[in-house]
Amino acid sequence: MQPKSPSHSRTIMTDLVLPSETNPLNNLFGGELLARMDRAASIAARRHCRRITVTASVNHVAFNHPVPLGSVLTVEAAVSRAFNTSMEIYIDVWMEDRHNRNRSKANEAIYTFVAVDDSGIPTKVPPLVPETDLEKERFEGALRRKQLSLILAKRMKPSEATELKALFMGKSPN
Repeated sequence: MQPKSPSHSRTIMTDLVLPSETNPLNNLFGGELLARMDRAASIAARRHCRRITVTASVNHVAFNHPVPLGSVLTVEAAVSRAFNTSMEIYIDVWMEDRHNRNRSKANEAIYTFVAVDDSGIPTKVPPLVPETDLEKERFEGALRRKQLSLILAKRMKPSEATELKALFMGKSPN
């Protein structure tokens, strides 16, 4: 399989926050934002592997700032690392203030998707080659995040988590 860069999967979805999507404080419902992020991540995963993809997990979500009614919301998703049959998708959420048009980061998330064939059986995905400094940072962090997740799920022994061990050993006092 030919390696791909994160730019091949980059997905940008822009939409307006409408009254039916807000809570009593006139901010976007968290569940509505999760659904938007899931759709963008799904498209990014599919663009990377050209297969059917399914959400395997939502690994991290940070609701850093409320998104008010009337805001223009942009969800940007891209594959940050490809493993055997799974892909980590990093998602940045930006909001544009309706009064002054300033753009600020509102939220971020990390999802994991698995590529499957027409019968729903997991199938291999192309490798990922990061290009920018940010892509390289997210790529390197993805393996540590995966190892931590596997340890917490009791699917990996801590002694087998080579990337996590290297991280902590590198921070040991001199």
